Amino acid sequence: MDTASSSSNSTMAEFDYLFKLLLIGDSGVGKSTLLLSFTSNTFEDLSPTIGVDFKVKHVTLGGKKLKLAIWDTAGQERFRTLTGSYYRGAQGIIMVYDVTRRETFTNLSDIWAKEIDLYSTNQDCIKMLVGNKVDKESERVVSKKEGIDFAREYGCLFLECSAKTRVNVEQCFEELVLKILDTPSLLTEGSTGVKKNIFKEIPPQSDASTSGCCSW
Repeated sequence: MDTASSSSNSTMAEFDYLFKLLLIGDSGVGKSTLLLSFTSNTFEDLSPTIGVDFKVKHVTLGGKKLKLAIWDTAGQERFRTLTGSYYRGAQGIIMVYDVTRRETFTNLSDIWAKEIDLYSTNQDCIKMLVGNKVDKESERVVSKKEGIDFAREYGCLFLECSAKTRVNVEQCFEELVLKILDTPSLLTEGSTGVKKNIFKEIPPQSDASTSGCCSW
Protein backbone atom coordinates (compact mmCIF):
# COMPACT_ATOMS: atom_id res chain seq x y z
CA MET A 1 0.00 0.00 0.00
CA ASP A 2 1.37 3.42 -0.88
CA THR A 3 1.27 5.86 1.98
CA ALA A 4 1.50 9.59 1.38
CA SER A 5 3.42 11.85 3.72
CA SER A 6 1.32 12.59 6.79
CA SER A 7 2.99 15.97 7.12
CA SER A 8 1.62 17.25 3.83
CA ASN A 9 -1.12 19.84 3.82
CA SER A 10 -4.65 18.56 3.28
CA THR A 11 -5.83 20.23 0.12
CA MET A 12 -8.40 19.05 -2.36
CA ALA A 13 -5.74 18.17 -4.91
CA GLU A 14 -4.09 15.68 -2.58
CA PHE A 15 -6.90 13.16 -2.23
CA ASP A 16 -9.87 12.05 -4.28
CA TYR A 17 -12.06 10.86 -1.42
CA LEU A 18 -12.33 11.26 2.33
CA PHE A 19 -13.70 8.20 4.11
CA LYS A 20 -14.76 7.92 7.72
CA LEU A 21 -14.13 4.51 9.28
CA LEU A 22 -15.21 3.39 12.73
CA LEU A 23 -13.73 0.72 15.03
CA ILE A 24 -16.19 -0.81 17.50
CA GLY A 25 -16.20 -3.76 19.90
CA ASP A 26 -15.66 -4.65 23.53
CA SER A 27 -12.92 -3.09 25.63
CA GLY A 28 -9.61 -4.94 25.38
CA VAL A 29 -10.19 -6.65 22.02
CA GLY A 30 -7.37 -4.63 20.47
CA LYS A 31 -9.11 -1.85 18.54
CA SER A 32 -6.56 0.82 19.45
CA THR A 33 -3.65 -1.56 18.88
CA LEU A 34 -5.05 -2.54 15.49
CA LEU A 35 -5.38 1.11 14.51
CA LEU A 36 -1.86 1.94 15.69
CA SER A 37 -0.45 -1.07 13.86
CA PHE A 38 -2.10 0.12 10.63
CA THR A 39 -1.29 3.81 10.88
CA SER A 40 2.24 3.67 12.30
CA ASN A 41 3.41 0.08 11.75
CA THR A 42 4.12 -0.39 15.45
CA PHE A 43 2.65 -2.50 18.25
CA GLU A 44 1.90 -1.36 21.79
CA ASP A 45 -0.20 -2.74 24.62
CA LEU A 46 -2.45 0.27 25.12
CA SER A 47 -4.65 1.24 28.03
CA PRO A 48 -8.42 1.38 27.32
CA THR A 49 -9.57 4.27 25.16
CA ILE A 50 -11.42 7.02 27.02
CA GLY A 51 -14.34 8.22 24.92
CA VAL A 52 -13.20 8.44 21.30
CA ASP A 53 -9.83 8.80 19.55
CA PHE A 54 -9.02 9.08 15.86
CA LYS A 55 -6.12 8.88 13.47
CA VAL A 56 -5.71 9.96 9.85
CA LYS A 57 -3.93 7.94 7.17
CA HIS A 58 -3.35 8.77 3.51
CA VAL A 59 -3.35 5.75 1.20
CA THR A 60 -3.58 5.03 -2.50
CA LEU A 61 -5.96 2.20 -3.37
CA GLY A 62 -7.78 1.29 -6.54
CA GLY A 63 -5.97 4.09 -8.35
CA LYS A 64 -7.48 6.68 -6.00
CA LYS A 65 -5.79 8.88 -3.41
CA LEU A 66 -7.71 8.49 -0.19
CA LYS A 67 -7.76 10.20 3.17
CA LEU A 68 -8.97 7.85 5.88
CA ALA A 69 -10.28 9.31 9.14
CA ILE A 70 -10.39 6.29 11.45
CA TRP A 71 -12.31 6.62 14.70
CA ASP A 72 -11.47 4.38 17.65
CA THR A 73 -14.33 4.11 20.15
CA ALA A 74 -14.27 3.08 23.80
CA GLY A 75 -15.69 -0.36 24.46
CA GLN A 76 -16.77 0.19 28.06
CA GLU A 77 -20.50 0.50 28.62
CA ARG A 78 -20.18 3.80 30.49
CA PHE A 79 -18.94 5.46 27.29
CA ARG A 80 -21.61 3.89 25.07
CA THR A 81 -23.85 6.97 25.03
CA LEU A 82 -20.91 9.15 24.00
CA THR A 83 -20.10 7.15 20.90
CA GLY A 84 -23.54 6.94 19.27
CA SER A 85 -23.12 10.20 17.36
CA TYR A 86 -19.82 9.02 15.89
CA TYR A 87 -21.59 6.46 13.72
CA ARG A 88 -23.03 9.34 11.72
CA GLY A 89 -21.62 9.54 8.22
CA ALA A 90 -19.31 6.53 8.53
CA GLN A 91 -18.76 4.73 5.23
CA GLY A 92 -17.11 1.74 6.90
CA ILE A 93 -17.44 0.06 10.31
CA ILE A 94 -14.99 -2.51 11.64
CA MET A 95 -16.36 -4.80 14.37
CA VAL A 96 -13.49 -6.29 16.37
CA TYR A 97 -13.56 -9.28 18.72
CA ASP A 98 -10.87 -11.26 20.54
CA VAL A 99 -10.65 -14.90 19.36
CA THR A 100 -9.52 -15.86 22.90
CA ARG A 101 -12.54 -14.31 24.68
CA ARG A 102 -15.94 -15.80 23.89
CA GLU A 103 -17.95 -12.90 25.39
CA THR A 104 -16.38 -10.39 22.99
CA PHE A 105 -17.76 -12.46 20.11
CA THR A 106 -21.19 -12.98 21.72
CA ASN A 107 -21.50 -9.23 22.33
CA LEU A 108 -21.19 -8.54 18.60
CA SER A 109 -24.78 -9.67 18.06
CA ASP A 110 -26.05 -8.78 21.55
CA ILE A 111 -24.70 -5.21 21.55
CA TRP A 112 -22.66 -3.97 18.60
CA ALA A 113 -24.76 -5.08 15.61
CA LYS A 114 -27.78 -3.48 17.32
CA GLU A 115 -25.83 -0.23 17.77
CA ILE A 116 -25.03 -0.16 14.04
CA ASP A 117 -28.73 -0.57 13.24
CA LEU A 118 -29.59 2.16 15.74
CA TYR A 119 -26.97 4.77 14.91
CA SER A 120 -25.59 4.23 11.42
CA THR A 121 -26.84 6.83 8.93
CA ASN A 122 -25.47 5.25 5.74
CA GLN A 123 -27.72 2.46 4.54
CA ASP A 124 -24.95 1.10 2.31
CA CYS A 125 -22.25 1.37 5.00
CA ILE A 126 -19.72 -1.46 4.59
CA LYS A 127 -19.18 -3.66 7.64
CA MET A 128 -16.03 -5.67 8.34
CA LEU A 129 -15.81 -8.36 11.04
CA VAL A 130 -12.30 -8.81 12.44
CA GLY A 131 -11.18 -11.57 14.78
CA ASN A 132 -8.04 -10.25 16.50
CA LYS A 133 -5.22 -11.94 18.46
CA VAL A 134 -4.70 -14.99 16.23
CA ASP A 135 -1.12 -14.95 17.52
CA LYS A 136 -2.61 -16.59 20.65
CA GLU A 137 -3.77 -19.66 18.70
CA SER A 138 -3.35 -21.98 21.70
CA GLU A 139 -5.85 -19.83 23.65
CA ARG A 140 -8.44 -19.61 20.84
CA VAL A 141 -12.04 -20.22 21.89
CA VAL A 142 -13.86 -18.76 18.85
CA SER A 143 -13.34 -20.78 15.67
CA LYS A 144 -12.76 -19.22 12.28
CA LYS A 145 -15.94 -20.94 11.02
CA GLU A 146 -17.99 -19.14 13.69
CA GLY A 147 -16.60 -15.82 12.45
CA ILE A 148 -17.39 -16.72 8.84
CA ASP A 149 -20.95 -17.75 9.78
CA PHE A 150 -21.53 -14.50 11.70
CA ALA A 151 -20.20 -12.42 8.82
CA ARG A 152 -22.47 -14.24 6.39
CA GLU A 153 -25.53 -13.71 8.60
CA TYR A 154 -24.87 -9.99 9.12
CA GLY A 155 -23.56 -9.21 5.63
CA CYS A 156 -20.01 -8.38 6.72
CA LEU A 157 -16.62 -8.83 5.20
CA PHE A 158 -14.46 -11.07 7.41
CA LEU A 159 -10.81 -11.47 8.32
CA GLU A 160 -8.80 -12.77 11.24
CA CYS A 161 -5.67 -10.84 12.16
CA SER A 162 -3.03 -10.12 14.76
CA ALA A 163 -2.32 -6.52 15.63
CA LYS A 164 0.78 -7.79 17.44
CA THR A 165 2.40 -9.63 14.50
CA ARG A 166 0.64 -7.42 11.88
CA VAL A 167 -0.77 -10.49 10.11
CA ASN A 168 -3.70 -9.28 7.94
CA VAL A 169 -3.76 -5.82 9.57
CA GLU A 170 -3.40 -3.87 6.31
CA GLN A 171 -5.74 -6.30 4.56
CA CYS A 172 -8.54 -5.47 7.05
CA PHE A 173 -8.51 -1.82 6.06
CA GLU A 174 -7.69 -2.40 2.37
CA GLU A 175 -10.57 -4.82 1.77
CA LEU A 176 -12.99 -2.51 3.56
CA VAL A 177 -11.88 0.55 1.59
CA LEU A 178 -11.91 -1.27 -1.77
CA LYS A 179 -15.51 -2.33 -1.06
CA ILE A 180 -16.41 1.30 -0.24
CA LEU A 181 -14.81 2.37 -3.54
CA ASP A 182 -17.09 -0.16 -5.24
CA THR A 183 -20.25 1.38 -3.72
CA PRO A 184 -21.45 4.48 -5.66
CA SER A 185 -23.57 5.99 -2.87
CA LEU A 186 -20.61 5.92 -0.47
CA LEU A 187 -18.34 7.54 -3.04
CA THR A 188 -20.77 10.45 -3.22
CA GLU A 189 -20.62 10.73 0.56
CA GLY A 190 -16.83 10.71 0.53
CA SER A 191 -16.40 13.15 -2.33
CA THR A 192 -14.08 16.06 -1.56
CA GLY A 193 -16.64 18.33 -3.23
CA VAL A 194 -18.91 17.92 -0.20
CA LYS A 195 -17.98 20.41 2.48
CA LYS A 196 -18.14 18.81 5.89
CA ASN A 197 -16.16 18.54 9.07
CA ILE A 198 -16.43 14.94 10.20
CA PHE A 199 -14.33 15.64 13.26
CA LYS A 200 -16.75 18.10 14.80
CA GLU A 201 -19.72 16.10 13.52
CA ILE A 202 -21.43 19.19 12.12
CA PRO A 203 -24.06 18.38 9.44
CA PRO A 204 -22.96 19.27 5.88
CA GLN A 205 -23.61 22.89 4.99
CA SER A 206 -26.48 23.50 2.61
CA ASP A 207 -24.44 25.86 0.43
CA ALA A 208 -23.36 23.39 -2.23
CA SER A 209 -21.35 26.04 -4.06
CA THR A 210 -18.83 26.16 -1.23
CA SER A 211 -15.84 24.16 -2.36
CA GLY A 212 -12.92 22.68 -0.52
CA CYS A 213 -12.70 20.75 2.71
CA CYS A 214 -12.03 21.69 6.28
CA SER A 215 -8.43 21.96 7.44
CA TRP A 216 -7.61 19.63 10.27
